[in-house]
Amino acid sequence: MAKKLYVGNLPFSSTEDSVREHFAQHGEVLSVKLISDPQTGRPRGFGFIEMENADAAIAELNDKEFEGRPLKVNEARPRENNRGGGGRFGGGGGRRRF
Repeated sequence: MAKKLYVGNLPFSSTEDSVREHFAQHGEVLSVKLISDPQTGRPRGFGFIEMENADAAIAELNDKEFEGRPLKVNEARPRENNRGGGGRFGGGGGRRRF
């Protein structure tokens, strides 16, 4: 069964192809999505990988070096639906504070 993995501490020079190749050694990689800052386009150093045999990849790759940095690999948690979000006024879910 396919699982989605969170991969953190990626080098900013990593590409989706280099990450796919690295993880493919531990199972079939179905998708790779590296996250970039929407305003600057710069990499944020983490991404998500969907793959078969994900448990083996976690066991083999978590805290192991990739392109000079130790990866953080674990099962991705479901995305929480956040309202607001730490903007200028601290989020607060639409509540005003005076």
